[in-house]
Amino acid sequence: METTTIITDTHTHLYSEEFDQDRSEMILRAIDAGVSRFFIPAIDSSCAESMYELERNYPDNVFLMMGLHPTYVKDNYLEELQHVEAELAKRKFCAVGEIGIDLYWDKTHLPQQQIAFRRQIQLAKKYKLPIVIHCREAFEEIFEILEEENSYDLFGIFHCFSGTYEQALRVISYNMKLGIGGVVTFKNGKIDQFLNQIDLKNIVLETDSPYLAPIPYRGKRNESSYLVNVVNKLSEIYGLTPNEIAATTTENSKAIFGI
Repeated sequence: METTTIITDTHTHLYSEEFDQDRSEMILRAIDAGVSRFFIPAIDSSCAESMYELERNYPDNVFLMMGLHPTYVKDNYLEELQHVEAELAKRKFCAVGEIGIDLYWDKTHLPQQQIAFRRQIQLAKKYKLPIVIHCREAFEEIFEILEEENSYDLFGIFHCFSGTYEQALRVISYNMKLGIGGVVTFKNGKIDQFLNQIDLKNIVLETDSPYLAPIPYRGKRNESSYLVNVVNKLSEIYGLTPNEIAATTTENSKAIFGI
């Protein structure tokens, strides 16, 4: 079912080279499907120019974050953090993200990832911005730092949440909303089994496109228009109309980003 309410994609890599052949068509498909707010996470300094270009081309639809993604925390991470700091000082962003810890690909840079995560949380507090967290096989490591940094001015989104009910409650206790995307449509995704016990006010929608396409596109390139499939799945889970899901989750995104 289509919605007549604005749907917000709180996490999409629109600048990804996977969209180089059809970026404008893909964005128009999303807008036609009702997805008209796109929040763009940074990865590292190499994506900054293409992010700014997107913002220039779609000033009413595209909102940018600034941050260093944990899998891009390498030996030059201090230089990359300087770039984040310089950009935040220079212009307005909607969040510091995506930041966090990822132990799936590489555990050797864990100490540097911890330093980068902590430092970027502190930058977010300095600029009164939300954070957008990337966590992969690192719940305890993330929680340890959130516990240390826990305060009234720590808030944001736990992107691509795929943990347990108990972990969801803990995330929410740190003033975080759960970023829910394609995983909720997967048979083995598990989060669909307890999500109806989580108040919808704690949920925002995301694609993480071009990654993590929902059923029936699983394994293919994801795009923002497919967020409608996530809305429909949440409509089933919560027993609400797609319009109600879209309206509430868009309001939740406004509460976090202030946009």
